[in-house]
Amino acid sequence: MLAVTGNWLLDASSARVASVDPNEKPANARASVSPSAQRAYATARDKLLQVRTVLRDQDSQASVGSGFIVSSEGLVISNYHVISQIALQPQRYRLTYTRAGGSSGALQLLAFDAVHDLALLRMLPSSDSDSAAAKRLEGAPKPPFAALTFRPRAQPLANGERIFSLGNPLDIGFAVLEGNYNGLVARSFYPQIFFAGAINSGMSGGPALDGQGRVIGINVATHRSGQQVSFLVPAQFAQELLERARDAPPITTDVYPELTRQLLAHQALLVQRFVAQPWRGAGHARYRIPVPQEDFMRCWGSSSREETKGLEFERSNCQMESAIFVSGQLQTGRLTVRHEAYDGAKLGPLRFARAYSDSFRNEGFGGGLATTAPQCRERFVDRDGLPLRAVVCLSAYRKFKGLYDVSVLVATVDDATQGVQGRLDARGMDFDNSLRLVEHYLHGYAWNGSH
Repeated sequence: MLAVTGNWLLDASSARVASVDPNEKPANARASVSPSAQRAYATARDKLLQVRTVLRDQDSQASVGSGFIVSSEGLVISNYHVISQIALQPQRYRLTYTRAGGSSGALQLLAFDAVHDLALLRMLPSSDSDSAAAKRLEGAPKPPFAALTFRPRAQPLANGERIFSLGNPLDIGFAVLEGNYNGLVARSFYPQIFFAGAINSGMSGGPALDGQGRVIGINVATHRSGQQVSFLVPAQFAQELLERARDAPPITTDVYPELTRQLLAHQALLVQRFVAQPWRGAGHARYRIPVPQEDFMRCWGSSSREETKGLEFERSNCQMESAIFVSGQLQTGRLTVRHEAYDGAKLGPLRFARAYSDSFRNEGFGGGLATTAPQCRERFVDRDGLPLRAVVCLSAYRKFKGLYDVSVLVATVDDATQGVQGRLDARGMDFDNSLRLVEHYLHGYAWNGSH
């Protein structure tokens, strides 16, 4: 299954697959695989699972990912996004697995960590399934199971160290992909490992191993515009999930209450960290414009062409590199900040006023089935003598009580032929933090020196 978060996703076409199972690829493909990769695959092969979400009353699959066994009782780690459909709609779906040797069985969801995109599952022998499922899964293996182990946290990896990603790419067979450890991803709100290697669709939830066959991370995403740029969830978060939930009962109802709790905790931490950072300036001669710190968001700039004869502008667009995956239709828990600085000296006051107002009026708010229609309020704000026109909009989440999307749109209104329009969008905030972000953003505007 694909996880798309910001500019990251699992891209089914991003790499060639090198399989080391002689039943899956011809000899010329196997010859390119290093001895280290062959050893990693041999270590992990009987601990790997293909994880399928299928319709409850038939075997038609809705999504496919990977997982791996982490205990002799048959506990399994995978990604939350791999099993999100059954987590949100357990009445419609069920989970099954297939091992590299061909045996299969059912899976139960025990716990999940949405902010780190992890899930803990249990392999369910056929005798513990309902009668229809048991008949389909006759011969499912029973414990004890061989399990992968985690690399000790006291043994950090070195940059450039060879690591191996495993899973079932493109639903064509279990495989190993080689790459390198390159430290943690810059500007990732939660730690993620930069894996210089390719991860393919279907490998989500599979393990990444060190040279000794120990788990150092879990496959989660690849960059949509890069090659050999992929991401792993550090193993410590899977270990923590396993430690706190290994004895948890199976989840049999939808997870909206628990997912809401996790999203509320995430937004509280996000806002706390964000407002603690000072704004950096945009370098405008007249206005101080709020721009986030570069270690928090990635910012890109653009401007009107030099030969432009009308309205000239400079634009900045900043966004967090990732978001929290909730479902295939919803990602949340992220911030974006942007602005445009306009110079209408070539237009004159009347034409500039029309173009400036049109730009402000063309901004949209809300949208999508996950939230209610936006409720907006507009007012004029005085920032130490700098007049601002501000619109604030809130949209409530339908299934996550207490969470909102908030947008604040600002325009300076002090000059006849120049001005700045800016916008902050925050997804998945509680009400108090929504207001806190609005206030923080408005306070980022001011005069820049003399005017």
